Amino acid sequence: MEDYIIRGIDEKGTIRIFIASTTNLVEEARKIHNTSPTATAALGRSLTAAAMMGAMMKNDKDILTFKISGDGALGNIVIVANNKGGVKGYVDHPYADVPSREDGKLDVGTLVGRNGTITSIMDLGLKEPYVGQARLVSGEIAEDLAHLYSLSEQQPSAVSLGVLVDRDISVRAAGGYIIQLLPGVSDDDITKIETTLSKVMPISTLIDKGLAPEDIMEELLGQFNMEVLDKISVKYNCDCSREKIEGVIISLGKKEIEDIIEEDGKAEVVCHFCNKKYQFSKENLKSLINS
Repeated sequence: MEDYIIRGIDEKGTIRIFIASTTNLVEEARKIHNTSPTATAALGRSLTAAAMMGAMMKNDKDILTFKISGDGALGNIVIVANNKGGVKGYVDHPYADVPSREDGKLDVGTLVGRNGTITSIMDLGLKEPYVGQARLVSGEIAEDLAHLYSLSEQQPSAVSLGVLVDRDISVRAAGGYIIQLLPGVSDDDITKIETTLSKVMPISTLIDKGLAPEDIMEELLGQFNMEVLDKISVKYNCDCSREKIEGVIISLGKKEIEDIIEEDGKAEVVCHFCNKKYQFSKENLKSLINS
């Protein structure tokens, strides 16, 4: 099944939903970073969340940076997304893992850690980026994101994120949804949504059963007259280039580059997001100083 996000709204304009199917995206990230099963789940949930958050932004040049910094063995999770379905990310310690929980599920909360922060930085082309931050609630990411929305944006949201890792440690199913209540929503409608959410299967199970985002919207909000406003393809998209890396080296300053030439005679820079290696010879580095 292809990876994509749908954006939907009810006929009264009081309930909006974003649903993402991201199995291929998360498997691509797993291959790039060679993550442990629990790290795959943490990175996959975060990539899915950021892809949906990116789809909420209005302009093509808007950039979202989504960061989770917990006190667990995984270290930081850093994701960057745009509003066209492009997303990339990494974790500090991709090989870190912890035993599964008693119910057999991957223990993402322990690997991420329950003490720390969840941060959303939206660069909307204004003087200052818009920053939202909250303390972690559980480290499971979905609850933490719902908490961030309620705190920084006073936006009541139900968030579900799921990654099903197969026995061969590949990604079998991944996806998520964000339901947001808009001004004017009735108490009756809120109760209906809460009742449905208390009974619905996990999002990764729905995707594993072959349900597309449109089918999942019917499962979740079938009693409301929903309309799909958008369908956005999702892909792992690292836009690193030699020119960008050269810019990073130049920003170190003449003295630092001269020190690198003196000590090593060359440099290798690895992109965090895609692990691509860029080699710079002594001559390359000298020409960067001159430029």
